[in-house]
Amino acid sequence: MSCIKREPELSRSQELLQHVRSQKVTQVNASLLGMEGDQDLQFLLQGGDLLKVRSQSWKKTRYFKLQDDCKTMWRESKRTFRKKQTFLLDDISVVRHGRQSEGLKKNTEENVEGRCFSIMFKSQRKTLDLIASSEEEAKQWVSSLQKVMFNISNLSHQQKTEHWIYSCLRKADKNDDDKLSESEVKRFLRLINIEVDDDYAEMLFKKCDKSNTGLLSGEEIEHFYDLLTHREEIDVIYGAYAKTTGYMSPQNLLDFLMKEQREEVTLADAHNIIRKFEPDEGAKGKQLLSKDGFLMYLHNADTMVLNPKHKEVYQDMSQPLNHYFISSSHNTYLMEDQLKGPSSTEAYVRALLKGCRCVELDCWDGSDDEPVIYHGHTLTSKILFRDAIQAIKEYAFKTSDYPVILSLENHCSVEQQTVMAHHMNSILGSALITSPLGEGMPSNFPSPEELKGKFLIKGKRLNKLEASFVQDTAAAEDTDVTEEEESNDEDEEQQKKSKKKLKMAKDLSDMVIYCKSVHFHGFEDARKNLGFYEMSSFKEHKAMGLAEESANAYILHNVEKLSRIYPAGSRADSSNYNPVPLWNAGCQIVALNFQTSCSEMDVNQGRFLVNGKSGYVLKPAYMRDLSSEFDPITLTRGDWLKPKTLHVMVISGQQLPKVNKKKSSIVDPLVKVEIYGVQADVAEKETNAIENNGFNPEWNENFQFDVYVPDLALLRFVVKDYDSTSGNEFIGQYTLPLTSLQMGEPPPLLTVNPLTVRLHSRSGLFVHVMVLDAE
Repeated sequence: MSCIKREPELSRSQELLQHVRSQKVTQVNASLLGMEGDQDLQFLLQGGDLLKVRSQSWKKTRYFKLQDDCKTMWRESKRTFRKKQTFLLDDISVVRHGRQSEGLKKNTEENVEGRCFSIMFKSQRKTLDLIASSEEEAKQWVSSLQKVMFNISNLSHQQKTEHWIYSCLRKADKNDDDKLSESEVKRFLRLINIEVDDDYAEMLFKKCDKSNTGLLSGEEIEHFYDLLTHREEIDVIYGAYAKTTGYMSPQNLLDFLMKEQREEVTLADAHNIIRKFEPDEGAKGKQLLSKDGFLMYLHNADTMVLNPKHKEVYQDMSQPLNHYFISSSHNTYLMEDQLKGPSSTEAYVRALLKGCRCVELDCWDGSDDEPVIYHGHTLTSKILFRDAIQAIKEYAFKTSDYPVILSLENHCSVEQQTVMAHHMNSILGSALITSPLGEGMPSNFPSPEELKGKFLIKGKRLNKLEASFVQDTAAAEDTDVTEEEESNDEDEEQQKKSKKKLKMAKDLSDMVIYCKSVHFHGFEDARKNLGFYEMSSFKEHKAMGLAEESANAYILHNVEKLSRIYPAGSRADSSNYNPVPLWNAGCQIVALNFQTSCSEMDVNQGRFLVNGKSGYVLKPAYMRDLSSEFDPITLTRGDWLKPKTLHVMVISGQQLPKVNKKKSSIVDPLVKVEIYGVQADVAEKETNAIENNGFNPEWNENFQFDVYVPDLALLRFVVKDYDSTSGNEFIGQYTLPLTSLQMGEPPPLLTVNPLTVRLHSRSGLFVHVMVLDAE
């Protein structure tokens, strides 16, 4: 048997040379991060041993350290054929100190609490549970990681691009001589996702090889990069306004801002932009903006396609709760499918960090009188109810201050329902709403503003809320039903199975104030017999039918009451339905499987991208009016009809990521522009594909859309890798409400739902968007 081939050992001089080069690379990257000499960065670069925890029996020491690119964590693996294990700091969602993860709680003892920490990722990657040698060391790891993550997230677009380009150059320089041969240049081009024919690569190389050595170094590499990154579209725009000796004066810049960006600005604003973004001190001193300064300004967050004012809470938050669309999750405890996938408290953390404001808890009797959460009668794993409530409490208000609704799917015995009530009371404390706000019986919902930092319980109640204001009122002979029974559309076989009703514990019943679950027996019955706080849940097919056949009646129902929609049980893979038709019918709690990456979740995240990612978006006025005649299907005349013409020019893309990890793989990107909204507004158009260029593709294609109800419309950009033999592969997307568009010439930096695919924050599209009143 032949021996395993090992890497040749380096001589002492080679080791020293490699160390010096590594130090140089680290210094450059630390400088790009603004962290030269920073102790936290140095701690991570030095690294150390940590105990990795997978189970009670699997706890193994692994060496972790930050690589010299200052953005990638490396860990040693003991497996002979295992590749080096790495992950990007940009992929981390949160670092949690202590035994907060489900894995650490289950697999470690309380006496190591202070030494534990866990790393949770934005993607579906498993949480990394770790134990340090001391409490001080654990705190150091947590604080150092958080600090470097913060610095990376706050880099400008220009800095992120420079950081990435520098890393690619280092990878391309195989012999670490700080020079690039022609073959290394081709390797560099493939790394940055661009494929050019040999003749063009040779022409570029010779153009830059001023020294005629067959190697590029120093300024020659810079010249090569400048030629590569030259953007003609920027030249055209800049050239049209740079009227002062080849530069933009404050007046030239003001003309651009007013004509192209349509901004209400003054000459003083133009001066401020030059002061802030011009990198050349000489030009800045003369109050001029160079092309580099102009490009840096265009990559500033304030010039993105999303109106910067809408990144904060800008809507009226004093309306009744039911006047808002509410970001909502179904089967929140699941990490994957609903047949055998794992349940985890971390699924609640992920949903809440995305701004979800209504989470579901499927509650069943557990051992030792402790209720558990899982997808009943399946092979999904179980978590303790109390652990879920604890995780919810800790992360409920990290992203948004506005109220969280706990939707209880209650299958527990009376005894364990009492335990549920105890846990919620003891863990959530005064943040739990257990009685109506104010004095006396309310006649309407409180507002999100009034409920800031509070939890509401959605579930069955033994009697009407009014009864709590009358002394010695006997509880009604009501019984608990599951959500599937509430939907009132299950077949006879399901009804027989659920014939055995569950009694309610008074302690739990009394916690249900503003969200009492009831059967739906039609809109007329609901109007006559139900209180404002009595709400129904609808399976997706039932809800879609009502939204198509009785849209206006559904809208009027939702003017007074809350409606929750949830996916059909047949979606075993935890797929999702399109939430847009339900929002069009005024439904507030349109629950989706947050754990599933799909276009429906992208659209959901786009809907709640605005208003400070608060998870609450105010419905249009005509969906809050009891006399409204709005019908999204027939579109009769009314305030909702505000016909617009949307012009979209897809100009270019920058640094799109590869879909296939093969080194030779290069994307052929195309952009699809989609409109979601009322039926009359739904449309999509796409560009041609650009062959072998994900680095700086140019399309320069114009599209026009007619939009009749802009209040309910969403605009979605989707980037795909064209494939003539199979389906086009998804690269990334960006969705936002049409009413949150910033007009003019902004370059929206393309971002993406982390559960779908990680799209580097340096990646982007350059587009021109205009919305005009239709003629």
